[in-house]
Amino acid sequence: MSWQKLDELGHGLEALSHAQNFLSIDEAVSMPAGGGEKRAEAVAAVAAIIHERMTAPQVGDWLEAAKQEGLEGDKARAIEEFERVYVSQTCLPADFVRRKTLATMRGEQTWRKCRAENDWNGFLPALEEIVKVAREESQLRAEATGFAPYDALLEQFDPGARTATIDPVFDRLKGFLKDFVPEVLEAQEARHARRPLRPVEGPFPIAAQRELGLAMMKVLGFDFEHGRLDVSYHPFCGGVPTDIRITTRYREDDFLTALMGTMHETGHALYEQGLPAEWSHWPLGHARGMAVHESQSLFVEKQIGRNPAFWEFALPEVKKHLPMLDDWSIEDVLDHILLVKPGFIRVDADEVTYPLHIILRYEIEQLLIAGEMQAADLPEAWDARMRDYLGLSTLDNPKDGPMQDVHWPGGAFAYFPSYTLGAIMASQQWAAINSEMPDIEDDLRRGDVTRLNDWRRDHIWSKASRLSTPDLMQAATGSPLDAEVFIDHLKARYLR
Repeated sequence: MSWQKLDELGHGLEALSHAQNFLSIDEAVSMPAGGGEKRAEAVAAVAAIIHERMTAPQVGDWLEAAKQEGLEGDKARAIEEFERVYVSQTCLPADFVRRKTLATMRGEQTWRKCRAENDWNGFLPALEEIVKVAREESQLRAEATGFAPYDALLEQFDPGARTATIDPVFDRLKGFLKDFVPEVLEAQEARHARRPLRPVEGPFPIAAQRELGLAMMKVLGFDFEHGRLDVSYHPFCGGVPTDIRITTRYREDDFLTALMGTMHETGHALYEQGLPAEWSHWPLGHARGMAVHESQSLFVEKQIGRNPAFWEFALPEVKKHLPMLDDWSIEDVLDHILLVKPGFIRVDADEVTYPLHIILRYEIEQLLIAGEMQAADLPEAWDARMRDYLGLSTLDNPKDGPMQDVHWPGGAFAYFPSYTLGAIMASQQWAAINSEMPDIEDDLRRGDVTRLNDWRRDHIWSKASRLSTPDLMQAATGSPLDAEVFIDHLKARYLR
């Protein structure tokens, strides 16, 4: 029976993915520097085995046969999702995959060196080759799926997402934010004139910060029987649902960076821990794309972690671990975690200005993929949008402009929209919960997230990849992607 053969394949792929995940996690968390070359070889070898098994010709035969077996319900949907992943894996010829891998490996290595030296001209030839490869990939994927080229790239990160849906939402959000940011800055300046921003003064012992992070993870519902917290240079969430690893990084002069980062990664982890165990070895049982994943991390970081009601519970807990903050008020904390400050760097941006960083990249990479902009045009195009959207110029500073992110050097075109799509989705989920449970902030004041997690488990986590990204949000919140909900959220929070 073809179903049984695919089920057995899924178990084997799951085991290999488990091994691949933890080779990579160990590299980031505890591998000595000298182990890098052999570790890369090991990860590449496992990845090759996974790809070979996933794309074997008989897999296509099994999928075709399974579609004739009269399967219904989850089994029928499981075959559809498996086929979607199979097409995504097999639509790129082996020689192209080799060329792409070589271009992106060279691109990332060149990017690291040239960004440190602010050397745009040195980086440009590598980027030109990566853009050429990305255009070719978009065409290959478009031919295999029937989607428009950029939509075919989007499908890799957020199944069902299309520019026809995203464009009007981002246009509305951009138009709003260009006027809203100055309004917020004016209100913020007036507030700080009445009560100046209190400086964050350490040192905050790292051991105490770690214990605080662990305490907040427990409050948020993290399952320590199936996960743990570590330290890495770049915070991340990885592993498998039965063994989730999250990492953070600490600064002795600032307790909020590690705390909010830990909460963000906990949001990712809760999603993984909430996926249906019975489908873990099928694509159907995996998380539904990057935007939905980001919506879960941002829900915890933004909707919970930056909610004044939550801080009525959280501040006393923070003071237990960091007694040097004993005379801090909730307003002192809110002034920091809700601070709006336009800047050059996306990863450091606040909740209000961050979407403009994403929209800028989304607009530019569509033009690059369509061939309507060349890589050499990037510094001027980037600078024009930064000046228009945030009032900042990057023309003579490419390392903080088009060279600041690893995504394009790594060939990840169409990934950026996921970040702001996730923020919008998180606000829609919060609005839906508030509609059903108008007293939900009373729960936050007690540090009780039970009802919040139950709702997300029922509407998001347990659904896994049964639905496309748009259909999942429609089913969960009762509405399609909607900028107005996110706009209302920003108005309520930042014009307080």
